[in-house]
Amino acid sequence: MRKYERYKASGINWLGEVPSHWSSYRLDWISTFVRGNTGFKKDELLNNGEYVALQYGKTYKVDEVNNTFNFFVNSEFYKYGQVVHRGDTIVISTSETIEDLGHSCFYYRDDLGLLGGEQILLKPKTKLVNEKFLYYFSKYFCGELKKYATGLKVFRFNVDDLKNILIAIPSLEEQTAISQYLEIKSQAIDKKVNLLSKKADYYKELRKSIINDAVCKGLNENIKLKESEFVFSVNANWERYRLKDLGFLYSGLSGKSGDDFNQDDNPDNKGFIPFTNIANNTYLKANHLGTVVVYENEKQNKVRKGDLFFLMSSEGYDDVGKTAALAEDIPDTYLNSFCKGYRITKKNCDPFFLNYLLLSDNYRKSLITEGKGFTRINLKMEKVTDFFVYLPATKEEQTAISNFLDEKTQTIDAIVDNIGKQIETLKELRKALINDVVSGKIKVIK
Repeated sequence: MRKYERYKASGINWLGEVPSHWSSYRLDWISTFVRGNTGFKKDELLNNGEYVALQYGKTYKVDEVNNTFNFFVNSEFYKYGQVVHRGDTIVISTSETIEDLGHSCFYYRDDLGLLGGEQILLKPKTKLVNEKFLYYFSKYFCGELKKYATGLKVFRFNVDDLKNILIAIPSLEEQTAISQYLEIKSQAIDKKVNLLSKKADYYKELRKSIINDAVCKGLNENIKLKESEFVFSVNANWERYRLKDLGFLYSGLSGKSGDDFNQDDNPDNKGFIPFTNIANNTYLKANHLGTVVVYENEKQNKVRKGDLFFLMSSEGYDDVGKTAALAEDIPDTYLNSFCKGYRITKKNCDPFFLNYLLLSDNYRKSLITEGKGFTRINLKMEKVTDFFVYLPATKEEQTAISNFLDEKTQTIDAIVDNIGKQIETLKELRKALINDVVSGKIKVIK
């Protein structure tokens, strides 16, 4: 990679040295800012409409809003000041994770968009800055924006913080050359990422199929099926139960405030299972616990090996009703308040088979239809306890199925994890390349 002949101090701490012919500007000198104040709810989004709906929950997942971005609203949401045009850059100003804060995407459509809340729009002043160059530079200065983050559970920055950002840029001609270079390189990397993502999706679908077949039919292919009250068939020899016939639900932590959590040096600290541990795993991970102050005389429910845990409340249907099982003893550990524990009392019920059953697409689709709400989806306890499941008659058969699924899913998970690492490596390469080029550490040859 070539470098420029001469460099100078940029006067910008986080940027360091830049090519000697580059000029420094405040971000508000080369672009105008628009703060999003139109909130689109998920149930207000259309498959077709007059304007592209740039909802926060959708834009933070993409780098480019192009013709594959199919979320729309009609003119009742129109506000002149919120219109997004081709060449604008959208920056995420609020996030539940510090990693997503400042994420940016480029608006690459000819039809008009409407800016949603929790975002700030950068409209480039094209006499000074190339539209795509500004977008690529936003990928670099987002790291600086994280320094202005406020909040504990939700992180944010504001328009005034953007005004503090200084950048150094070359001539428009050189910006165009840099943008074209990064476009070619980024597209090549993105193509590899997309191919790997499709490969991972194939294995994820295979995993779902294996689980569905095993928990509905068993391991013997030569069996008779019977119709269930669901839209799928089950093994004719299996017996039907309600979950309350097999065990009982219990509550998570109660009476706790934010001050009770994550006090690193408190002698009364105990472990608790966070929401994400259940959302992300089939079996809970003992090294993914939070800490909470629980005094000796408190009446709180401790978790046990063999318990299952339900996510009873979530921002969307993807997580609500999701379960995870505890396969090891973790002493003095509790459950977060958004979840319910489920303890099996029936002796011929294998908890790990039941967990796979509840994780299967067939059963999950039936359970999540019981979720209600708008901004947050909630499951009622009685809907869970009255939920029907079909089990093999013997615990031995259930255990054989769960052992089979452990082996199969662990193999697939290892493959998917390896693909994920390859994708992350490519994304880091893309990020490093953009950072080095837009900051002048690498010279683009025209």
